[in-house]
Amino acid sequence: MDLNYSAQERAFGADVRAWLQAHLPAELQAKVLNHRRLGREDYVRWHKIMAAQGWAAPNWPAEWGGTGWTPTQKHIFDEECAQAGTPPILPFGVSMVAPVILRFGSEAQKSYYLPRIYDCTDWWCQGYSEPGAGSDLASLKTRAERQGNKYVVNGQKTWTTLGQHADMIFCLVRTDPGRKKQEGISFLLIDMKSAGVTVRPIMTMDEDYEVNEVFFDNVEVPAANLVGEENKGWTYAKYLLGHERTGIAAVGRSKRELLFLKRLAAAQQVNGASLLRDPRYAAKVAELEIELMALEMTVLRVVSGQAQGKGPGPEASLLKVKGTEVQQRLTELMVEAIGPRALPFHLERLDGAEGDEIDPLAAYYFNFRKTSIYGGSNEIQKNIMSQMILGL
Repeated sequence: MDLNYSAQERAFGADVRAWLQAHLPAELQAKVLNHRRLGREDYVRWHKIMAAQGWAAPNWPAEWGGTGWTPTQKHIFDEECAQAGTPPILPFGVSMVAPVILRFGSEAQKSYYLPRIYDCTDWWCQGYSEPGAGSDLASLKTRAERQGNKYVVNGQKTWTTLGQHADMIFCLVRTDPGRKKQEGISFLLIDMKSAGVTVRPIMTMDEDYEVNEVFFDNVEVPAANLVGEENKGWTYAKYLLGHERTGIAAVGRSKRELLFLKRLAAAQQVNGASLLRDPRYAAKVAELEIELMALEMTVLRVVSGQAQGKGPGPEASLLKVKGTEVQQRLTELMVEAIGPRALPFHLERLDGAEGDEIDPLAAYYFNFRKTSIYGGSNEIQKNIMSQMILGL
């Protein structure tokens, strides 16, 4: 296993870096680097720029618009995007439902949905969690009853990220309540504009409207929107979550935020000296940097395995746990660095207005409290690791 980049891989990184410098709009970059909130138009604008370049879905097969990059090149690409401060390509379409459609969907589903995902014609959201069925997702109760050539869906989903913007939602629904709970679940693609779909916002502690409750009241869904086989949805869900958890690690973004933290702390004065020279605070930063370096080495080992044809396995849970712990620790140390000045919520600045004072970081801190919960809570991931890796 060689964790060093080759000359060709370094040249690839330089080419990506040069393209990003030439094509990343300055106003989008400023929002990302300064922790401003991104709107729907920001996400769509960057997605379409990347799609025009042919880089919107690097992991897809070449016949559907993939780049043909090696796993190492894809890792380098992600690193360069993070360092440059690009808005993310939202994962719900490109990295979550698309792999499921590619692997288990019909040819008609591939031909219709994949081009629309690629160029962001359709904005997707995820319908997994329910009240009482979060970490224990297999207990979900949203019901889809087959009636001829359609399903009639009733139930509720919650914590639906950016569902207020979505055109489509991929849902786990119960199609056979008489079976063992994991065996009676199906994977449906539902148009959010269908009659009977209601989206209700959940305002979070950072005073943002990012997540939602979604209600289904006798929503009619064409049977053609069933992915794969009926009652096999749990298999497809596990396949999807493996891709999601690997991406949550976000090492490149954490490396960028570590540099931000160091600059922030260096500018703070404690007893006439930089906060970074305070032994106790410096030790916290050093410990975090070591954790991040170890996480990066683990990611590179996974990338090396993928280059040899190995898919994401239980190590995806390890990346998810450590990646989110690092992300949360970064925001904690940012707030600690500037103290009470982190507290005010200047919502107009979070939405893009300019100012000279230090950005309020409490909203950023609060938003990252959720990372250890979504994508499968860290407690559940530790159970998976103990069973699948340690054999306990």
